[in-house]
Amino acid sequence: MFYIVPAINQFFKKASVNFVVQKGISILMLFLCSNMKSKILLSLLLFNIITTSFSQNLDSLLTVARATQDDSTKIRMLNKIGFSYVFNNTDKALQVIKEGKQLAKDKDFNFGLVELINTHGIYMDITGQSDSANYYFSKALKLSRTHDFKNIEVMCINNLGMFHWNRSEFDKALEYFFEALKMNDIDGSEKGRAIYLNNIGLIYQEMNLNKKALEYHNQALKIREKLNLEKGQAGSLNNIGINLKNLGRIDEAIVTFKKGIAIAERINDLIDYYRLLDNLANAYNENSNFELAIETYLKAIDKPKDFKADEKGLLFAYSNLMALYNEIEQPKQALYYATKAYDILEKYPEFELSSDRLYLHAAESHYMLGEFDRGRTLNRKFITLRDSVFSKNNALAIADLEVKYNTEKKEKEILVQRAELAEQKLTIQQKNYQLYGLLGIALILGLLGYLFYNQQKLKNKQLQKENELKDALIKIETQNRLQEQRLRISRDLHDNIGAQLTFIISSIDNLKYGFEIKDEKLAAKLNKISAFTSETIYELRDTIWAMNKNEITFEDLETRISNYIDKAHIYDGNIKFSFNVDDGVDQQKTLTSIEGMNIHRIIQEAIHNSIKHASATEIKVRISQLKDQLKVVISDNGKGFHTSTVNKGSGLNNMNKRSKNIGGELVLLSQEDEGTQVILKV
Repeated sequence: MFYIVPAINQFFKKASVNFVVQKGISILMLFLCSNMKSKILLSLLLFNIITTSFSQNLDSLLTVARATQDDSTKIRMLNKIGFSYVFNNTDKALQVIKEGKQLAKDKDFNFGLVELINTHGIYMDITGQSDSANYYFSKALKLSRTHDFKNIEVMCINNLGMFHWNRSEFDKALEYFFEALKMNDIDGSEKGRAIYLNNIGLIYQEMNLNKKALEYHNQALKIREKLNLEKGQAGSLNNIGINLKNLGRIDEAIVTFKKGIAIAERINDLIDYYRLLDNLANAYNENSNFELAIETYLKAIDKPKDFKADEKGLLFAYSNLMALYNEIEQPKQALYYATKAYDILEKYPEFELSSDRLYLHAAESHYMLGEFDRGRTLNRKFITLRDSVFSKNNALAIADLEVKYNTEKKEKEILVQRAELAEQKLTIQQKNYQLYGLLGIALILGLLGYLFYNQQKLKNKQLQKENELKDALIKIETQNRLQEQRLRISRDLHDNIGAQLTFIISSIDNLKYGFEIKDEKLAAKLNKISAFTSETIYELRDTIWAMNKNEITFEDLETRISNYIDKAHIYDGNIKFSFNVDDGVDQQKTLTSIEGMNIHRIIQEAIHNSIKHASATEIKVRISQLKDQLKVVISDNGKGFHTSTVNKGSGLNNMNKRSKNIGGELVLLSQEDEGTQVILKV
């Protein structure tokens, strides 16, 4: 029986060196002992020391694994350590396997998780929990196929074969083993081939086809010796020895078993060690060396308390001891071991199909004690089990599998069918090549089309960027021309019209001081002309100020409004002026020159109207922020008017036009004796 997990890495190779040295020491001390009894006792003592040392090394490796920083390396190490614990400390094995599975789930490492699920199945099968083993093997197989993990898939197929073998379902077991061998021969390793050859040999061995079994076991051993796989060698030697014994070649079997025991002891392979001891005892029994046989059987069943693996093997050992005690006429002692065997069957009822000889030996013991009814009952049970195991259906199923997987023995008719299938396959392949060619041409054309499209797309983007750049240059050039035009007009206004207006004011002042003007009407008229001219100069300066700017900051606008209010206060000292800007107003906000100029003119016009018509004693200007709008309120406490009856002059109309030009909204609120409010929202 051989389960599969990934190969043990360098940590395990290093760990095995100590065991080789200790094995040399044990051999040396065995040679120093003079009698057989001393040799046996010393051998057991040294083996226990080796077992303890191996467990300690595994514990050390577990500590190293848990300290490993790389998660994938840690998970795979836990899998290998857990597998090793299965064969000498099953409780610790389960703990490590569960730890690895949880870490693999947390880190989303599917490969490691599937490996550990497979190893969990091995643990369940080794400890006799066959239904759970089948669950984990099947789950690992499904996941390995989902993720296309071929190497784990073939392991799971092999291990499912092991499961069906343990249930004596030999036809299903062979089917899985041959499938695994077929998969391995496609892209597997020699090591994997040895495993599947070994397991196929074991099924033939179960069917008492010993020559057939030897053929497969010898092939497996040859590969394992070539690759220096000592654990595999121990298993192969055990199987070869069994078949040699069954063929009557007892002396060869004894030599083979001893060779296997030496290897198993050296590498601490407890499973094969106890099996080899049991089979060596069987060989001694065949040679009628009953004392040595009993001594070896007792050694084979003397297992550590925490070693729960291979209880099926323990069942066989009890059966063999029963046969031996019957042989030396100690039936009561034989039935003592029958009771132990019944306990195992009660715990693992699926082992019953493999325990037919147990009932035969128990029947013999009862016959020897004169308990004939009990003996006949057990004998009938033996016959029933033997018939069910070696039924005609099983024999036919195995024959069918042999034909299915050994293609060199297929009949000529099947070969002809294969030739026809090959011809059909060739035709299909040629069509596939044609299809692949067309697909290739389509792919090339598609690629060329994509490249052409991509090139054209890049060209269009480049042209678009060039056009955008040209537009930007034209816009900049236009703005520069407009700016130059603004500057020229503003210079003309300042130098020509401004100078002429200043000349008018000077001329009027000269007339007033150069001539004694006694006509009061004429003097008043001249003063009015001078004031109008001064106001025109001021407005002209504001216009020039707006023309020279592309943008006007709110701070600049605020300064202009403050200057105008200061001049208005000088004009009429009886009026109290106030100007407030709320804290919520964005002081960094910028306005276009048109927006800034129109807002300024609307405020000027509103203040001018209040001074001229309202007879007000207080005028307030307040600017606030209303969501995304700028709100300007000019209010007075003058005499007010009815907005529905008042004749709107050019001043109010100008304010409305200016408001519309900048996308704003102007509202006029007034009542008699309650003052007036002009509200602008921009």
